[in-house]
Amino acid sequence: MVSAMRTMTGMKRATPTSIVSVGARVTKSYDGDVLTRCRPEEVPVLLGGVLAGQTVLAPIGDEATAAALDRVDEEPPIDSGGAVGTSGSTGQPKLVVLSSEALIAAADGFRTQYGSFTWHCVLPMHYVAGIMALVRGHLDDLHGGGFRIASPDLSNLEPAPGRNALCVVPTQLRRGLADPALCKVLTAFDMVIAGGASCPPWMLENARQAGVQVVTSYGMSETCGGVAYGGEPLPGVDIDIVDGRITIATPALATGYLGAPDLAARTFVDGRLITNDRGAWVCGPRGKRLQVLGRLDDVVISGGVNVDLGEVQRLLDGIGPGLAVVAVPDAEWGQRVVLAAPNGTLAEWRDRLRPHLGAPALPRQLLLGALPLTGSGKINRRALVERAATREGMTSDHLAG
Repeated sequence: MVSAMRTMTGMKRATPTSIVSVGARVTKSYDGDVLTRCRPEEVPVLLGGVLAGQTVLAPIGDEATAAALDRVDEEPPIDSGGAVGTSGSTGQPKLVVLSSEALIAAADGFRTQYGSFTWHCVLPMHYVAGIMALVRGHLDDLHGGGFRIASPDLSNLEPAPGRNALCVVPTQLRRGLADPALCKVLTAFDMVIAGGASCPPWMLENARQAGVQVVTSYGMSETCGGVAYGGEPLPGVDIDIVDGRITIATPALATGYLGAPDLAARTFVDGRLITNDRGAWVCGPRGKRLQVLGRLDDVVISGGVNVDLGEVQRLLDGIGPGLAVVAVPDAEWGQRVVLAAPNGTLAEWRDRLRPHLGAPALPRQLLLGALPLTGSGKINRRALVERAATREGMTSDHLAG
């Protein structure tokens, strides 16, 4: 089998040798490699073939992923595994190719560190977090675990005998903690993994006080999900920080991007993933711990001064839910800092944030309403930027610094 470290740079295009309709699925064969499009709910049934290296699965849960696959219709995948769409929270979704080797390595690395569980899948099964809950459960079945599929609203969670694990995004965790009945159920889980976005300190503290065993995770589609839990890398994972940028080497590394060899060549270099995330090592109770500071493109220039949107977002996370910050081009300021909040006025928010932020980092535009979310539960920052740029939902603009 081709190594999981191999990129798709220089991959030649090919015309399908056969196209066969299989129920609701469309299977396309390229000289022996088979790409099977399926609905998310079909993933559990087809997963065995994926892990056995017999099927390349392309789960389609939204129009953006379907359109991305259509654009590369004649390009075959290299390894048996999956072509998984990213959430597209900061741009167009990418199609990440994950080999069966990488999927298995990711599950094995987690089991080595934390043991086996019954995994409860409450995340979309066309994104990597949902898929990996199924993969871990499928493989943990050999070690006394397994998997169950539950509702995204957590309403029908039912822990199995033995050890139970659950992966959620912060929005699900917040809602679960706020519901006394759900919170009680969450306390029965041996591990509740919160990932997909940063988990604010107040939420982690609320979970601790409620007796919910929450562990934060860091990872992405390109690494088959989590590579570090509680800031500690899994066995076999090497995380380095070069000039503030996080790079990752892992046996669970993606093969590349379907239909984007140039992007793959820039992203997968010498067996490492070159992320767009900023990070630092901090001292933890068991040694150094990874702290993710935000994205490299979170640093913008407003009024001639660097503004770290990641730092602003961490401040907002400490205030409460429903808050986000983005920046949009501005003829006067270069970049205009925009706050999204459920309520309040721009003047009130500037007054509240002024003791903690320099003048250039204070918002100059306010968007009111609920935050838009992607299918995976992340804040849809791209949608916020579009709203801000078109002045949709704007209440005020261009106040003095």
